[in-house]
Amino acid sequence: MSPGSAAPRSALITGASRGIGLGIARRLAERGYGLTITARSEDALAEVAQTLRADGAPEVLTVAGDLSDPGHPPALVAAHRDRFSVLHGLVLNAGVGTAGRIEDYPDRRFTRSVEVNLRAPMTLIQQSLPLLRAGAAAAPATGAKVIALSSITGVYPEAGLAVYGATKAALLSLIDTLNAEEAAGGVVATSLAPAYVDTDMSAWVHDRIGPEEMIPVGDIVELVDTLLRLSPRSVVGRMVVTRAAGSAFQA
Repeated sequence: MSPGSAAPRSALITGASRGIGLGIARRLAERGYGLTITARSEDALAEVAQTLRADGAPEVLTVAGDLSDPGHPPALVAAHRDRFSVLHGLVLNAGVGTAGRIEDYPDRRFTRSVEVNLRAPMTLIQQSLPLLRAGAAAAPATGAKVIALSSITGVYPEAGLAVYGATKAALLSLIDTLNAEEAAGGVVATSLAPAYVDTDMSAWVHDRIGPEEMIPVGDIVELVDTLLRLSPRSVVGRMVVTRAAGSAFQA
């Protein structure tokens, strides 16, 4: 980088080795973002990093780890800080979810859902705020953005998805409150709450909802790309995305 040249925009993306996270990472690589990506598999991240560099990312930092480990989110943000100094986009994509009725939902699965879907995003936001504020100051035309992948089940109840929906509802509330606290300073957040998206995570319902009825990953990528380019004067707190083939109140 030549003296006096501006540093590239940077983003941190969780769950970036496949599905929605990978789609977002590839789009931001094409936009010239420096990227920090995380997932559980180091081998998968290394393969994705090669793809992202070919797509145009000037730098790709991989940090493998499990978001249910309380030590991983702080280490992830610290690694991004050491490499990029500021943060323009925090994409909270990683999540877990298993179906089960309230009456007999296992406590172990409940705990993991809360750890990955709520505690990890909370910690990542807390740890990232200084970097996001610096990113907003460095890019006043767009500010810094936090984009969280919630779910339509966090808005409308779905039988068998009580725990998943509850954690996603909490994530919606967390993002709304983040805007109340930070948007005036240029750190703006959005929750995306889609119905079933055509990813591996949704394969378990293919017996009743085919991939052709689900929301394409590319549509979610388009929304994220647009949100990252909006002025910080516009706050889109949450977006519910329904399936054309389904009810407006069901996943």
